Amino acid sequence: MSGLIGKKIGMTSIWDASGKNVPCTVIQAGPCVVTQVKSKDVDGYEALQLSFEEKSEKNTPKALKGHFAKANTTPKKISMEFNRFKEDTRKSQGETVGVDIFVEGEYIDVAGFTKGKGFQGVVKRHGFSGVGPTSHGQHDRVRAPGSIGASSYPSRVFKGIKMAGQTGNQHRKMINLQIVKLVPEKNLVLVKGSVPGPKGSYLKLERWS
Repeated sequence: MSGLIGKKIGMTSIWDASGKNVPCTVIQAGPCVVTQVKSKDVDGYEALQLSFEEKSEKNTPKALKGHFAKANTTPKKISMEFNRFKEDTRKSQGETVGVDIFVEGEYIDVAGFTKGKGFQGVVKRHGFSGVGPTSHGQHDRVRAPGSIGASSYPSRVFKGIKMAGQTGNQHRKMINLQIVKLVPEKNLVLVKGSVPGPKGSYLKLERWS
């Protein structure tokens, strides 16, 4: 199996063997249930769908209840597909996958969505410096975007112009993060460095081999 679904718990630091203090992110990874096995004959590609974290029956649509019932498991909050795995690590529908698939010291990729910052201006969103000094009555122009296009031609704003808008909440992947510690009894993975997203956000942990 190549990976797991996890939830970001927060950050901490631990001391390594050389006595160096290492900042790391604590991730609750699994246990995940294999809720679907996709094959080339039926779906056109091979992949395993994992599902993570319990969800109440009341808030689960009937179609998803039936989907999880096929795997003999309770409804889950989130599902993701993993298509990088060796034949000898393939899992069957209904099997549970835990942090024991990882090894301390190996490197993995961690993907998630960054913190959403809402609607922001050009200074915060794109690093603009404003239109100039606050002189000659320009007291309200310091964080303004300035001109965004010509008047008579092309009489419109070109696509892609850097303007104010929704910021953050983008999918990002941190590659080659080292696993510095595993806590199997609590399903915790500690990786060196930071990962995208706020506390409580869902992450995809995946190795290449």
